[in-house]
Amino acid sequence: MEPGNFTWVSEFVFLGLSQTRELQLFLFLAFLFVYTTTVVGNLLIMVTVTSDSQLHTPMYFLLQNLAILDLCFSSVTAPKMLVDFFSEKKIISYQGCLAQIFFFHFLGGAMVFFLSVMAYDRLVAISWPLHYVTIMNPQLCVGLVVTAWMVGFVHSIAQLALMLPLPFCGPNVLDNFYCDVPQVLRLACTDTSLLEFLMICNSGLLGVIWFFLLLISYLVILVMLRSHSGQARRKAASTCTTHIVVVSMVFIPSIYLYARPFTAFPMDKAVCISHTVMTPMLNPMIYTLRNQEMQAAVKRIGRRRLVCKRE
Repeated sequence: MEPGNFTWVSEFVFLGLSQTRELQLFLFLAFLFVYTTTVVGNLLIMVTVTSDSQLHTPMYFLLQNLAILDLCFSSVTAPKMLVDFFSEKKIISYQGCLAQIFFFHFLGGAMVFFLSVMAYDRLVAISWPLHYVTIMNPQLCVGLVVTAWMVGFVHSIAQLALMLPLPFCGPNVLDNFYCDVPQVLRLACTDTSLLEFLMICNSGLLGVIWFFLLLISYLVILVMLRSHSGQARRKAASTCTTHIVVVSMVFIPSIYLYARPFTAFPMDKAVCISHTVMTPMLNPMIYTLRNQEMQAAVKRIGRRRLVCKRE
């Protein structure tokens, strides 16, 4: 087709999760609860770590930053999805779609690298416990956090740079509730097989390799725990198990979505919901429910608030 015959797409239309009014109302209430829980849970972690001096350690500083990432990541897609449940036509502008893709992969890429930082933190704590605070000093922690955000930015810019030149000249319906690379790429009116391969390598293949490296690192940590005393071993094993659960929740949906050809499958929307909405809610629940120090800190803050109210 000649460039002069293109009718450039200025907006995309989401099919969403359902076209049935009654089901949309139910889904709105369900996902409003999930998103509210995500916001409250992650804010609770941030406030607790900031307020409680006993949690001013490298591990909880990193956990606080993971909560920030979870909250921001969920906010890229969830508010728009909730608003769209009441819209007859679920529309997003071309610029808005690209912006959503940018922030989605920016925060997702940062989270992937950040989980590696948390694995390194556990490795240092178990391998060199006496030097842990010296090695994981505030300067290094801040540097690792900044690096994670920079890695996410570079990853996202690479995705966007590949997509910006693409012509969109006809179909503009996305069978999803947010903009993402696989769905948008399928609408381009040009051959995208090379771009698809590059993006599978950029997101999918790297994700698979990173996931297995993280699992191996946690396996090494668990093996090293054999030499520790009973109570210390149980506490460290519990923390590592929590991290493995979170790593799996982040990576498995991501691998399913990006480490294969970008063709539609029936499970796509369910996996997208798990990836974008459920995981950011479950992360704070897993960390607070399994972490006795965090539970104790939340109770201390609650008691302090009650004392202040009585006074």
